[in-house]
Amino acid sequence: MAITRDDVLHVAKLAELDLTEDEIDRLQEQLSAILEAVGKVSELDLADVPPTAHPLSSVNVLGADEPHPSLPLDDVFANAPAREHDLFRVPPSA
Repeated sequence: MAITRDDVLHVAKLAELDLTEDEIDRLQEQLSAILEAVGKVSELDLADVPPTAHPLSSVNVLGADEPHPSLPLDDVFANAPAREHDLFRVPPSA
C-alpha cells in the first residue's frame, strides 16, 4: 500500500507538524516502504502459529521485592535545593 501526499499531510496535521516539501516527499517514500515491509507479514502462512502477546517467553524477569532500610534523611536531602523539616520545599504552583 502506497502512502499518498494527502496521507502525509493528514498525519502531519494531526501531529501538528509543519513539514517542508522535501520532508513531505521523504516521509511519503519512507512510510510507503515501512508499510510494504510490514505487508509482507500477510504473505506468511501463520495458520499453525498461536496468538501471542510477546515473542519471548520471559516471565518475572524482575527480582523479588525485598524490604531494605531507607536512606538517612540527611542523605535524602543532601542535593535538595530547599528543605522544610522532613519535607522537600517546593515553590507553590501557579
